[in-house]
Amino acid sequence: MKNPLLEFTDKGIYCSVAKVYLDPWKPVDKAIITHGHADHSRYGHKNYITHHRNVPIIKHRLGDINVTGVNWNENFTINNVKFSLHPAGHIIGSSLIRVEHKGEVWVFTGDYKTENDGISTPYDVVKCDTFITECTFGLPAFKWTPQNEVMDSINNWWLENQAEGKTSILFGYSLGKAQRLLKYLNPEIGKIYTHGAIENMTQVLRPLVDFPETNLITKETKKQELLGNMVLAPPSAHGSSWIKKMVPYVTGSASGWMTFRGARRRRAIDKGFVLSDHCDWDGLLESINATGAEKVICTHGYSDIFSKYLREQGYDARTEETQYGEEETTELEEKVTIR
Repeated sequence: MKNPLLEFTDKGIYCSVAKVYLDPWKPVDKAIITHGHADHSRYGHKNYITHHRNVPIIKHRLGDINVTGVNWNENFTINNVKFSLHPAGHIIGSSLIRVEHKGEVWVFTGDYKTENDGISTPYDVVKCDTFITECTFGLPAFKWTPQNEVMDSINNWWLENQAEGKTSILFGYSLGKAQRLLKYLNPEIGKIYTHGAIENMTQVLRPLVDFPETNLITKETKKQELLGNMVLAPPSAHGSSWIKKMVPYVTGSASGWMTFRGARRRRAIDKGFVLSDHCDWDGLLESINATGAEKVICTHGYSDIFSKYLREQGYDARTEETQYGEEETTELEEKVTIR
């Protein structure tokens, strides 16, 4: 029995014919990277291949690495295996990886979403025989409200807090979510201040996207300057001494997990906004159906429940363990110096 085109190993997803790993979690010689979040692009590989928009992101996060950037739909061959990257819509520079050998086609999604957020290259359906999908929100309870409605709610919340003389602190992951929020915050309401982690990453991405003006919070920033304005911060800042200096404030969080009231309570968040950079239940199912794949491999998230449902629908579906985390894991791994 021949080895599958892609195998799940202790180092990551491996193409033995090409001797290449996809988003490996242990150091390898050659890695193809889907996107810049810390659980998918790790330090220590000898050679990285990724979409050219992701190059400045992973260089910012990983330092001096040997990385090659490629374009969407650009075929590159390694040991007679044909690879190409296609838009995943998850965050800026995020890719699906298409792998083809002897007429067999696999697609690895990394993380992805089907809603066009206006800053990431929109998700592109790629036909395949086997589809490796995340299942972060693989439950029927997860159903996203359109982005424009969520952003209207956030801007109205900001106005309400401003009328009460309070600072609005909105939590979103420093790569991806923060820039998505920033793009649609209304600067006519007031100034937008940023935590160092978000400001640093936004500066990396400004050449790619037209963002509103931001103001970095420093030790010299007075809380009176923040009153009535918006502060964008990563979730890791919640409860820190950094944030306690901003009283009076109201907190909000933008995440798919805000679907559940219990999640908001556990995080001690005043207001939850359901906004995710991953597919909801319908998005996952529609994406899988569009690929035409007969085999589906479910990874991180609600993989057991989701794969069981797929089998009931007639798919050859199974689960595989990976070391990819949820959004919280990605953020907690980031180390940032606050100036």
